[in-house]
Amino acid sequence: MNPERLLMMFLRPLIRRLVNRGVDAGIDRVAGKGKSRDEMTPEERQQAKQAREMSKRAKQAMRITRRMR
Repeated sequence: MNPERLLMMFLRPLIRRLVNRGVDAGIDRVAGKGKSRDEMTPEERQQAKQAREMSKRAKQAMRITRRMR
């Protein structure tokens, strides 16, 4: 077997995990960015909750599309 193919066989899953962790971290950062709960108005709390729910759905959609490959 070609050494390059053998190397890529081990690197692809590692790279995929790292990229997915980065995407997940970015989604979490966008959803959680802002003030602490005590500093928020009720409207801001509701908006933050919706952002967390949307990020959860985005992660689920990413997992589903990964499985389709």
